Amino acid sequence: MRGKFSLRKSLLELWRRRDLIAIMTVSQIRARYKQSLLGFAWAVLQPLILMFLFTFIFSKMLHVTSEGLPYPLFSYSALIFFSFFSTCLTLGVPSLVIYAPIIRKIYFPREIFPLVTVLASVFDLIFAALVFLLLLIIYPQAGLTWTALWVLPLLIIQTLFTLGVVFFAAAVCAMLRDVQWGIPLITQVWLYCTPVIYSLDAVPPQYRWILLLNPLTGLVDGYRKALLHNAAPDMLYLGISLVFSVAAFYLGYRYFKAKEMTFADIL
Repeated sequence: MRGKFSLRKSLLELWRRRDLIAIMTVSQIRARYKQSLLGFAWAVLQPLILMFLFTFIFSKMLHVTSEGLPYPLFSYSALIFFSFFSTCLTLGVPSLVIYAPIIRKIYFPREIFPLVTVLASVFDLIFAALVFLLLLIIYPQAGLTWTALWVLPLLIIQTLFTLGVVFFAAAVCAMLRDVQWGIPLITQVWLYCTPVIYSLDAVPPQYRWILLLNPLTGLVDGYRKALLHNAAPDMLYLGISLVFSVAAFYLGYRYFKAKEMTFADIL
């Protein structure tokens, strides 16, 4: 019987396996684009295509406000981070099912499988960020200052939240495969519940608190303020996102570890 969940012990165990995690992450990055015609360009195609689509529909046709900034820059600054979240869910949730043959043969911490999918997705995010730098040259209305450093703590908070969701959903997917097929719908709905296409300031105050229950809301607003408005994130929004993200990580990881010993039998 497994003992009581200890976050500290679990994280220390992962740290001892850091070499394995690094090897598996690099292997997954290579496998993701192996025998691919466009190669690493796939890392930027999704946010780039969505940027053009949203610009045509929401800026040109519906005239959605974009905080006084060019809409391509406004939308892409959020899309790259939401696409990171979406990719982590798409690849991380079915990771236990994909690696079932290994799970049935040998034991090491099972959370390594969803973890490396998230780490590999950071590589995609870096490539997508290079296109953002190009957009800053095309649209000089916004320029990077020291406030861009806020991206690092914002990304850490987002990664915590993402891992929590992926750990929980991956454990459920091992028992109920329907979860895997529901991910595209979930991420699509999540996109519209996050101020990616529109500005959070455009949401009436009486409804804004509903969106703030989504941790990505405060984070996306923070990314925009740091990258496009040369300002620090709103501390209230950031605090809400931090609390929800830490709670999601702890509860998702705890649930995953509670089900870990059953994976070899049900996969």
